[in-house]
Amino acid sequence: MAQSLAFLLNVPETPEDQGSPEPSPYDESEMHDSFHQLIQEQSLWAAEEGLELQQRGPEASGSDHQALLGPEGTVAHSTATLRILASMPSRTIGRSRGAIISQYYNRTVKLRRRTSRPQLGHLGRSARPSLRLYDLELDSTALEEEEKRVLLVKELRGLTVAQRDHMLRAMPLSLAEKRCLREETRTPRGRQGRRGLPSCCNRFQYACVLALHDLGLGLLSVLHVLTPWRYALKRIGGQFGSSVLSYFLFLKTLLAFNVLLLLPLLAFIVGVQAAFPPAPLGSVPAFTGLELLTGAGRFTDTVMYYGYYSNATLNQLCAAALDSGQCTPEAGSLPYNMPLAYLFTVGIAFFVTCITLVYSMSHSFGESYRVGSTLGAHAITIFCSWDHKVTQKWASRLQHDNIRTRLKELLAEWRLRQAPSSVCGRVRQTAVLALVWLLCLTVTLGCTLAIYAFSEFMIKQSPVSTDREGALLALPLVVSLLNLVAPYLYRGLAALERHDSPVLEVYVAICRNLILKMVILGILCYHWLGRRVGAVKDQCWENFVGQELYRFMVMDFLFTLLDTLFGELVWRLISEKLRRGQPEFDIARNVLELIYGQTLTWLGVLFSPLLPAMQIIKLVLLFYIKKMSLMANCQAPRRPWLASHMSTIFISLLCFPSFLGAAIFLCYAIWQVKPSSFCGPFRTLDTMYEAGKVWVRRLEKAGPRVSWLPWIHRNLVENTFPIYLVSALLLAMIYLNIQVVRGQRKVICLLKEQISNEGEDKIFLINKLHSVYERKEKSRIGRTQEDETSPVLLTDDRDT
Repeated sequence: MAQSLAFLLNVPETPEDQGSPEPSPYDESEMHDSFHQLIQEQSLWAAEEGLELQQRGPEASGSDHQALLGPEGTVAHSTATLRILASMPSRTIGRSRGAIISQYYNRTVKLRRRTSRPQLGHLGRSARPSLRLYDLELDSTALEEEEKRVLLVKELRGLTVAQRDHMLRAMPLSLAEKRCLREETRTPRGRQGRRGLPSCCNRFQYACVLALHDLGLGLLSVLHVLTPWRYALKRIGGQFGSSVLSYFLFLKTLLAFNVLLLLPLLAFIVGVQAAFPPAPLGSVPAFTGLELLTGAGRFTDTVMYYGYYSNATLNQLCAAALDSGQCTPEAGSLPYNMPLAYLFTVGIAFFVTCITLVYSMSHSFGESYRVGSTLGAHAITIFCSWDHKVTQKWASRLQHDNIRTRLKELLAEWRLRQAPSSVCGRVRQTAVLALVWLLCLTVTLGCTLAIYAFSEFMIKQSPVSTDREGALLALPLVVSLLNLVAPYLYRGLAALERHDSPVLEVYVAICRNLILKMVILGILCYHWLGRRVGAVKDQCWENFVGQELYRFMVMDFLFTLLDTLFGELVWRLISEKLRRGQPEFDIARNVLELIYGQTLTWLGVLFSPLLPAMQIIKLVLLFYIKKMSLMANCQAPRRPWLASHMSTIFISLLCFPSFLGAAIFLCYAIWQVKPSSFCGPFRTLDTMYEAGKVWVRRLEKAGPRVSWLPWIHRNLVENTFPIYLVSALLLAMIYLNIQVVRGQRKVICLLKEQISNEGEDKIFLINKLHSVYERKEKSRIGRTQEDETSPVLLTDDRDT
C-alpha cells in the first residue's frame, strides 16, 4: 500500500482565537457552522480559479507551517487546526450527551407505547451526516436538554424493572450519569401510587429470579474451580510458555477422549457381561504378580479380554446348548444379543469418537487460525490482559508471569519475521536439511527392519508355556527400546540443522518421530493380523492380540518413566556440573509418545474393552510425573515462541494418521478375519460382521412390526452409497469452510485498504481547508495593507 504524502498546513490564528479557549467537540452547532462555511468558501474558490493541492517537500521544514502527521507525530496544532479537527464527524459522533439522551428517550417511548409519537417541540436538528444517520435530536441549550432528561426519566419509570435495567445498561454514558438516572427513576415511597406499588407476587417472583440467578452463577464458578488441573495448567503456562503448555493441554484432551470411549463400553459390554458371568471352563490360575506386566495368567479369563465374553443372550437362561457351542435362547421376547451388542457398541463408540475428534479439530482450527490481523497484539497484551478482579497475591504473581511470557513469545515471533536471510544461507540450510533427513530416514528404516526380523523370530518359536510368560515381554521390550533411542538420535542430528525458527524445529521433529511411530505400528498390525492369526491355531488369537497390546502399553509407560528419570533428571545433574543450564522440555518426543499410546488403545478396544481404563490411569500418572519433572529438571525455552497452532497440529495428527489407521485396522479385523472358534461372542461365525446379518434374519422372521430395522441395515449399512455420500458431503463442507475463510481474508484486506483511504481523504480535506484559510488570510492582509497605503496616497496628493 502506497504511503500517504505528508502535507503542510498553514492555519493562522485570528485575534479572537488567541483569547478564546480551545474548541470542544461538544459545541456541535458551532463546529458544524464553521465546517459548513469552510466548505462553501472552498466551493467558491474552486469555481473562480480552481484549487491546487500544494505539496511541500523537505525544504519547507524551516517555515512556520505545521505538518499534519500521523499518530506517531507529536506536533502541536494551532487553534484553528484544532477547531477543524474537532468538527470532523469521526471526532464528534456519539459524544453529545444531549443526543444520547434524546436517542434513548425515543427508544423508551417506542418500547413502552409501541406507537409513534409526535416530536416534543420544534427541536433543532443537526445537519451532520453521521448524526443524521442515527436520527438523533440535538439541542444546544441546557434548558431543552434538561427537559428531555426529565422526559427520559419519566418514560423510564413507566418501564418494567428488567427493561429499565437493560436500557440503562445499553446507554453509552458514564457510570456516574447512569447511577444518577437510576436513582431518579426510583419513585420515592411517599409518592408511590397504587399503580407504582409492586404486588407481593411480583416482589416474590423478582426475589426468586434473583436467587436463581445467584445460584446459577455460584454453580458456574464451582464448576470452573473444579476443572481438572486448572491451577497447575496456569502455572505451567506462566512459567514455561504456551509451547510446553500445549503438551499438557493435549494430554487433558486425550483423557477426555478415553473417558468418552470407556463409558459405552462399560455400560453395554463389560457391565452386562459382569452381571451375567459365563460358567468357568477350568481351574482359575493363581495370581503371581507377573500378570501386571504380561496381562496373561489370572487376567485371561476376565472381562478384560475378548475371549471371556459369551455368545449367549444374557437376559434369560439358555436352553440346552448345541454341539457347536451356540447358546439357543428360550422362547420369549427379543433377547439381549451379546454378539450384536459387542459389535454395535464398539462401532458406535468409534463413531462418537470420530465426531468428537472432527469437532475438536474444527474448533481448534477456529481458535488458532483466526481471520484477521495481529497488529496491536503487543499493546493489547500490555493494556488489556490484566484481570482486575484478582486479589490474592499468588494469583496476581501467576497472572504477571503469564503476561510476561506472552510478551516474550510475541517479541520473539516479531524478531523472527524481521530477521533477514541471504540466498547462500538458504542454499546451505537446504543442503544440511536434506542430509539430516536422509540420515533420519536411514535410522527409521533400520528400526523397521529390526522389529520385523524380531517379530518373525518370535513367531517361529514354540508357544510360550505358563512357566515362561516373561518371554512374552521380549517384543514389547525391543519396540519400546527403539522408540526411546531413535528420538534421541533424531535430536542429535537436528542439532546440525540450526533452524532459525523454533516452531519449524518442533514441526520437523514431530514429522520424523511420527514417521517412526506409524511405521512401527504398521509392522505390528501386520504381525498381529497377518502372521499371528495363522500361527495360533488351538488358542484364542483375539486374547493374544489384546494381551500383546496390554504389554505394549505397560512397557511404553515404564520406558517413559525411565526416560523421565535418566533422560531429564540425570541430564540436569550433568548439565549443572558442566554449567550449561537445565535441559529444555522435548515437546515433539513427548507428544508423539502420547499419540503412540492412544493409537495402541484404539487398536486394542475390540480385543480388550477395558484398555481405555488402563489408558486413563496411565495419562493421570503421566500428568503428575511430567509436571514434577518439568518443575524440577527443565527450564523455559531459551528461544520463546508462540504455540498458537500447536493444539490444532496435535489434534490433526491424532485424527488422521492415528485414529484413521486404527479404524482401518479394526474394520479389516471385523470384515475379513475369521474369529476364533473357541472363544468370544463370534465363535461360530465366519466373520464378526455376520453377527449383524444373523440379527437381521431374525428380525425378518419376527414380524412386520420390526421390518423397518432390516430395511435400515440393508440400505444404510450394507449399501456403500451412503458412505460415499457422507464422505462427499464432508469434503464439500471442508472445501466451503476453506473458501469462506479465504473470502473473509479478502474482505478484511479490502476493509483495511478502505480505512487507509479514508484517512488519506481526511488529510486531503484538511489540507484543502487550510488552503482556503491561507487564501483568506492573504486577501485579508492584502486588504489591510491597501487600507493602510490609501490614506498615505491621499495625503501625498494633498501635499502636492
